[in-house]
Amino acid sequence: MSQDSTPSKPDAQQVAKDVEELERRSQTAARLFDVRRIIGGLFVVYGVIVTIAGIFASEEDLKKAQDININLWTGLAMLALGLAFLLWLRLSPTIPPPSPQDTSSQDSEAAE
Repeated sequence: MSQDSTPSKPDAQQVAKDVEELERRSQTAARLFDVRRIIGGLFVVYGVIVTIAGIFASEEDLKKAQDININLWTGLAMLALGLAFLLWLRLSPTIPPPSPQDTSSQDSEAAE
């Protein structure tokens, strides 16, 4: 009454195709979730919000801060920092590490 429950083995082409797809997704995720993009984006968004708050600050708010529009200056600084992070990302993009297949083919070429 014993049934053969061993799953069929996937062929080598399918495994290679699956590995290649996973590597492509991993490289895309590495570029998408680069910390510079996240930090830069957050600083730009918060910088815009704080800058707008500084533009529309009341006289009472300015008196509390000794006539310094702290929201405006902080917002502009946050904008500058956020844009600097995004510029850094643009000028120096993330280079994904070589795939194991590329590494093994380079090793075999070097051995010849």
